[in-house]
Amino acid sequence: MATSESWQLFVHNGRHNHKIAVYNHSHAQAARFTEEQLHQIEQFRKSHVPPRKILRFLREQEVGCVVSNQKIYNVVAKIKKNRMQGRNTVEEVLCLSAQRGYTVFHKNREESNVLSDIVVAHPTSIAMIRTWPYVLIMDTTYKTNKYYS
Repeated sequence: MATSESWQLFVHNGRHNHKIAVYNHSHAQAARFTEEQLHQIEQFRKSHVPPRKILRFLREQEVGCVVSNQKIYNVVAKIKKNRMQGRNTVEEVLCLSAQRGYTVFHKNREESNVLSDIVVAHPTSIAMIRTWPYVLIMDTTYKTNKYYS
């Protein structure tokens, strides 16, 4: 018997009074990915396969698969974090642009040293602007979900 100022607890029978749960989705050990599954998820994400299709594939491969969609999202986030090697999103864009030969111009605010403007150009676009310097078309439209009638 345990007592406190506001409550008391009496244990009459210390055994479980119910069967073990059938669904193992919430049990970390049962829902853990194998090394092969982690490799498959990484390969699928490199091919831009959406997580829902990855989940369907994993469930088709293994009949008793108890993996949830959220676990796949967590693995994908971990893969991205490892790939970025501690860089933030803007630093990652600048790094990948430099690695792939893009021309990058960026400007920081003088008072706060915060990135204010960035232009990323493909090498082919640079070659085209050098060939035809009097014609320049820039698409600066930001994707919106507005409907215009």
